Amino acid sequence: MAKKILLRAGIIGCGGIAEGKHMPNIQKTGLVEMVAFCDIIEARAKKAFKEYGAKDAKVYTDYRKLLQDASLDIVYVLTPNKSHSFITIDALEAGKHVMCEKPMAKTSKEARAMVEAAKRTGKILTIGYQNRFYAESQHIKQAAERGDFGEIYFAKAHALRRRAVPTWGVFLNEEEQGGGPLIDIGTHALDLTLWFMDNYKPKSVMGNVYKKLNGNGVCGNAFGEWNPKEFTVEDSAFGFITMENGATISLESSWALNMIDCFEAKSTICGTKGGADMFDGVRINGDDFGRLYINKPQIGGEGVPFYDPSGDDHTFDEQMSFINAVTKGAPLTVLPEQACVVTEILEAIYKSAKTGKLVTF
Repeated sequence: MAKKILLRAGIIGCGGIAEGKHMPNIQKTGLVEMVAFCDIIEARAKKAFKEYGAKDAKVYTDYRKLLQDASLDIVYVLTPNKSHSFITIDALEAGKHVMCEKPMAKTSKEARAMVEAAKRTGKILTIGYQNRFYAESQHIKQAAERGDFGEIYFAKAHALRRRAVPTWGVFLNEEEQGGGPLIDIGTHALDLTLWFMDNYKPKSVMGNVYKKLNGNGVCGNAFGEWNPKEFTVEDSAFGFITMENGATISLESSWALNMIDCFEAKSTICGTKGGADMFDGVRINGDDFGRLYINKPQIGGEGVPFYDPSGDDHTFDEQMSFINAVTKGAPLTVLPEQACVVTEILEAIYKSAKTGKLVTF
């Protein structure tokens, strides 16, 4: 029996993240009709309409005209970082619920304005931090909530690539994106870490950013060569964050680093009762009866070929979290207030790197 369509959606930004992540999983839910597509490149919007659009769907190149459609319930903001804030705010004020891609915004001022707009309009706003929906992430979060780790006072946020500089779109454009790997993939690792710790009160930040490998476009990059003249953002960024309660977080991010063991969108947490990391599935460590232990819960279907009982489909689950919040009043997994703190910390790392000084909150 076919599912009943519950929501009508507009897609603003029909590029790679829309094609590769959002639109296939929106369609997979069977609960949402995509009836409006907008992109500054009309051909992209037309392509999205052809692949995912309902029969009555419309194509736009001006997002403001899309927002005039009173039949739309929800809007996805899937544009470059520069336009996240003002499009999201306009959509909320037009009476639409919004899922905005990560990071929330280029600046903390913009992010805070988005939070205020959601409160003012009473509309739902969530941010696309899909890594929270991985089975591994859910397991660590549940263990943390149960108190398995005690007080988490030290953590590492990992977002390191050896050579995987994105060479499409505007990833290398500082004006459009606000930065490089820190704001692109470091944001995922920091979000996970803060979520595991349930700690959103930063006290101070020190940071450094580097442009060491930008000049060599011929270096075995997974996504092909880049033009050094266009690579205006950092290739690596690192931060040290102190929280109000004294906890510390080390954040490491890079698209190109001469390092063999690289991990992306992963976290290590250390508490008074135990710790966890995500380097080989989930590893939980501690001591018991005077002995140290490492536990590896079977998240997937280890030992059973072609079977994964976890049902881990994080991008689909991300969509369902948003849909359930809109249609059933279910709690959001990613709150805009949490995503705002991530943006504030990222901005502080960039500011510290630029000034060479400690940034306090």
